[in-house]
Amino acid sequence: MANLLVLILDDPEKLSDILNAWKRAGVPGMTILDGVGARRLEEHAYRDDMPLMPSLRSLLTSDRNNNQIVLSVIEDEPTLERAIQAAEQVIGDFNKPHSGVMFVVPVTRTWGVRLPSKK
Repeated sequence: MANLLVLILDDPEKLSDILNAWKRAGVPGMTILDGVGARRLEEHAYRDDMPLMPSLRSLLTSDRNNNQIVLSVIEDEPTLERAIQAAEQVIGDFNKPHSGVMFVVPVTRTWGVRLPSKK
């Protein structure tokens, strides 16, 4: 069964390292999204240097606030395990603050997912 590996990366400077590590681990494809956590939005709501009523768009487009969300549908368990280990090597301890979040979701059906050809 396929799985969706989701990595919410708190340090955007590590994105390139993650992408390279997952590619070496055999991850067939990745999608990167920008995101911002609700906690960060709350933190910025109380900052002195922000306008009294900042727009959500201005908070979302600020580089300081963004997380990178990396998604990949992975068909086989060995590749999934290699990708998890690779992410842990790049990120370190996910239990430390501001490291990020990673989780796996079972995928029962897919459309448009190109799986690597079997040799």
